[in-house]
Amino acid sequence: MPQARQAPVDGPRKGQPVPHQPQHRTLTDAVRSGVEQHPDRAAFVYLHEDGPGLRPEKLSYAELDRRARVVATRLRQAAKGDIGRPVLLLHPPTLDFVTAFLGCFYAGRTAIPAPLPDEPGERLARVGTILRDANVGAVLTLPGYRQAVGAWLTAAGAPDVVCLATGADTEGATDADPDLWVPPAVRDTDVAFLQYSSGSTSEPKGVMVTHANLAANEEAIRAAMRTPPGVVAGSWLPLYHDMGLIGMTLQPLWVGGTSVQMSPISFIKQPHRWLRMIHDYRVEGTASPDFGYELCVRRVTEEQTAGLDLSCLRVALNGAEPVRAGTLRAFVRRFAGQGLRPEVLLPSYGLAENTLLVSSGDTESPHLELQVDAHSLERDELRPARSDRASRTLVSCGRPADTEVLIVDPVSLRELTAGRVGEIWLRGPSVAAGYWNRPGPTAEAFAATTAEGRGGCFRTGDLGALLDGELYVTGRIKEMLIQHGRNLYPQDIEQAVQDSAEAFRRGGGAVFAVSDPAEDRSHVVVVQELRAGAGAGAGAVDGDLPRLAASVQALLSRTFQLAAVSVVLVRPGVIRKTTSGKTQRTLMRQLFLDGALPVLHRRLQRPVADLLPGTDPAADPAAAPARDTVAPRG
Repeated sequence: MPQARQAPVDGPRKGQPVPHQPQHRTLTDAVRSGVEQHPDRAAFVYLHEDGPGLRPEKLSYAELDRRARVVATRLRQAAKGDIGRPVLLLHPPTLDFVTAFLGCFYAGRTAIPAPLPDEPGERLARVGTILRDANVGAVLTLPGYRQAVGAWLTAAGAPDVVCLATGADTEGATDADPDLWVPPAVRDTDVAFLQYSSGSTSEPKGVMVTHANLAANEEAIRAAMRTPPGVVAGSWLPLYHDMGLIGMTLQPLWVGGTSVQMSPISFIKQPHRWLRMIHDYRVEGTASPDFGYELCVRRVTEEQTAGLDLSCLRVALNGAEPVRAGTLRAFVRRFAGQGLRPEVLLPSYGLAENTLLVSSGDTESPHLELQVDAHSLERDELRPARSDRASRTLVSCGRPADTEVLIVDPVSLRELTAGRVGEIWLRGPSVAAGYWNRPGPTAEAFAATTAEGRGGCFRTGDLGALLDGELYVTGRIKEMLIQHGRNLYPQDIEQAVQDSAEAFRRGGGAVFAVSDPAEDRSHVVVVQELRAGAGAGAGAVDGDLPRLAASVQALLSRTFQLAAVSVVLVRPGVIRKTTSGKTQRTLMRQLFLDGALPVLHRRLQRPVADLLPGTDPAADPAAAPARDTVAPRG
């Protein structure tokens, strides 16, 4: 089986983005073109859960266009006040979301994809924040949710917001005649939709994606993925997340293809359904964060792969969280017998502020891996690995598409040479117009200028390096751990912990630093989930958890020279994630300091324990049945 390519660490060559001329000016133009050329072709197929199986619901280009015109007409008829106010979409992940989203384009209104606030807690709070931040003028939802959404709007202090039910059950309304639709006058610079950031390090902000941004990035995706006309794409990603929306839903529409969808819950419950979708519909392109591939390797059985043929797959993007070389290798190894080719897996880098895609791997070659010296990486340099020292494996996220990538020292603002790690800055037609109603953060992030005078750059807050034109993403500035002059990446520590014992859940860790004012220094904390049944139940052996915590401390002392690490062991599901699967380390740090984590066992350094509301296990029922272990100060 072909192996991943090993990247050289010599001979740097700065890659230049290739401009592409959009074949459509707007998404509406793309869909209307599809209606003219192949009205009966399936634009979307949605797989509903139906007992143990999945039941398909199809939507042709002609029907998609008709339903979008109905939504646009209803929006126009029901509009109150300023039609410039955005429209919030609150739908379950079905075809009704797609028609509502496209209906906003047909109406010339700015759409906001968002998760349905059908449960209390973080999701409800997040959508409430979006409602207030965006000054929403209308909400679209399904008839079955309209009453509850209306009550929520009233409780949220927004009774003036129009709440419209869309979907097949509403098309008998007098204002639902698709022939009443009038194409809106839309400028390239108009905001097509607001993509609210995942909020992995701060509260969500509405990224203003213009029609020109969307056209540029869809063309960049088409060129980078070599997307053929009429492509079939398939995904389980949330439709309100940029990778699921722009990459897996809108890209097929852009080229007159078909998008096959299932809900994230369907995938999480039975990961083999994703692979079966690829087989059944001869899917050519798909995407997932790293954890999706890892989940398939771990949970898909031999019985479930019987008769499975994945040879149709051309592109399987891996992005939205750190891409792990081990996951890529394991996925290729596990499903090679089903016709999966190594070059299909494409590590990528993207973010909402660049509409979506920044860079991706080569569709005709296996992914590129780089073995670097760990000590040099801690000092922001990519140097060849040495046999006598620790090394790290980095995965290339490929070459930039239509976006110019600069690597800049975040303090001096000087551009760095190839092989040096700095902040990733972006320039190009896919870079969004800024944050909605936030002139300060927009000026700070979207109008940066290097010390050499290159302006109009977006500061991503991500760290990385360019080498031989390839982009290597190493972490985030806000999450970097600075210990004794060394820069440590939390994801490297998390992976080392999870690789060290079967009891630790993959992807279920968060590493961060807390400050000790008394000593003017920071201390590293590891929060790690246990696998279900691995010491997390009532029958756990009393000595297992302290032993596991001590093993983590010994590992990190030996591997990373971290002599005083605090370890917190928790049940599965405690680690908070964004909608794309990114670990919310900043949030986890705050929950830890607030004493809000449901702890199974803590092994804390005394300075860290002193920062918490209480460390007495008798006063901390969440810590039962295990005991706290607190090291003495000094």
